[in-house]
Amino acid sequence: MALKKLEMTVGELAIRAGVAPSAVRYYEDRGLIFSRRTTGNQRRYHRAMLRRVAFIRASQAAGIPLATIGSVLEALGEHESPTKSMWHKASQRWVDDLDERIALLQRMRDLMDSCVGCGCLSMKACHLLNPEDAYAQQGLGSSRLLTDTCERKLEQAD
Repeated sequence: MALKKLEMTVGELAIRAGVAPSAVRYYEDRGLIFSRRTTGNQRRYHRAMLRRVAFIRASQAAGIPLATIGSVLEALGEHESPTKSMWHKASQRWVDDLDERIALLQRMRDLMDSCVGCGCLSMKACHLLNPEDAYAQQGLGSSRLLTDTCERKLEQAD
């Protein structure tokens, strides 16, 4: 195969991968994909970057942060594509993280009607669930949603 067939421009890679050219450049800036520069300083991407971008997009769709994705891709050389085996190993590592996120989203769904995460807009409910502003001692933010404590208190209040 001729060298020209092995390489793509930013626009060609973006179209083939289904992303914006700015995303291609961003992925490169983050070290997730690689290019070489022509004598005219234009970027040329090896075809292996198509599979890398697909790997990145699939990982992001699962909610995996780019830094975590990058740590998996570090094992590859600049012209290597992720393999099915690599995806399997990475996904196994990410299962616990995904399970935690699913549990958090389920708690948020279940508390959506009675709680806004103790910030708080529901003073009547918080008087029962957060007496004397006990959650303020745990720091800022919606700490109630990060544990099942709120669920237990809701059950006790009913």
